[in-house]
Amino acid sequence: MKKKYIDIEKIDTKEAYSEAVQSLETLINEATEKGFLTNPELCNEYTDEISRLGNLCADYESTFMDLKPLKVKSPLILSIENEIKKNELNQRQTAQMLNIKENTFSQIMTGKRNVSMRLAKKLYEKLRIDPKTIIEYA
Repeated sequence: MKKKYIDIEKIDTKEAYSEAVQSLETLINEATEKGFLTNPELCNEYTDEISRLGNLCADYESTFMDLKPLKVKSPLILSIENEIKKNELNQRQTAQMLNIKENTFSQIMTGKRNVSMRLAKKLYEKLRIDPKTIIEYA
């Protein structure tokens, strides 16, 4: 295993970051091919160096890059989307079916507005969304 970055304690240039990312990818591929990443509990020179380089890259990204956090849709929104698709509806038709304004429904689907108890009941009755999902994520 090549330990190119063994003496580096901090990555503070774009060039060093790019090299570290390339080295990280190479290490991961090499460790995967040799079977060093098969057990998540396993600690070896590959996992140690991958972890160390990953942390250095993460520190650089936090400090020097303007990365936006990933937005993850809630299981409730995903369930609603699946039912809309399954029933071949659009957002306007779904809002009408649920007897709410299209704007309100759009805000709910984008996470800008919470699901009311009244709407939760309609989601169950009209779209057959699992009540457990509604209760947990509304």
